[in-house]
Amino acid sequence: MEPIKCIVVDDEELARGLLKAYINRLDFLTLIAEVANPLDALQIMKEERIDVLFLDIQMPEIKGTDFAKLVPEHTQVIFTTAYSEYALEGFELNALDYLLKPITFERFLAAVNKAKPNQKEVGPEKISSGSDSITVKSGYDLHKIKYEDILYIESDSEYVNFYLGDKKLMSLQSLKKLLDILPEDRFMRVHRSYIINRNKVTALKGRDIYIGDKEIPVSAQYFDAVKQELF
Repeated sequence: MEPIKCIVVDDEELARGLLKAYINRLDFLTLIAEVANPLDALQIMKEERIDVLFLDIQMPEIKGTDFAKLVPEHTQVIFTTAYSEYALEGFELNALDYLLKPITFERFLAAVNKAKPNQKEVGPEKISSGSDSITVKSGYDLHKIKYEDILYIESDSEYVNFYLGDKKLMSLQSLKKLLDILPEDRFMRVHRSYIINRNKVTALKGRDIYIGDKEIPVSAQYFDAVKQELF
């Protein structure tokens, strides 16, 4: 069995050090990184498959229970916290386990023994497409979205937002990956941060296109293609 790849996310250095020491005692675990900022872990998970995430709950940037909703489906989460009141919320998020600080090695071992490498998936999130729809993962849920319902897609830091009329769906994904999946005759990149639905564009004003009332900037490198193909 290949080693289980792990990341430790905790804003307390002593807590990270303890988990690092525990991981290093077990030959079936490999520590890829230990970070204080959850967003650093998110970037790593976009670039490398991570099997287990040791995740603190009380952190200044974002609560661990909120961050867990952005974690790829194949990454199993083990919450680590000093507050027992978060246990129920942690298990409702399908966490692999919940470790209450101070964490003993015996309790740590019991948690990691539950970890089993999953089948390989494509990309940081599960994503697939059909003739008229795309399936994306948001948090722990899978959503089937019809192409005709997508107005535009906006990149936002380490994830993307799908704008669907009056709804917004967030997913850990990159625009580049989506461009490989979405049909070219329906969608077009117009900016490093935007993909638009060709059929939803209503106007071009200067260097901006409009989808309803939404103003979307067009980069210079895409402007000529936008004029030729959409107007």
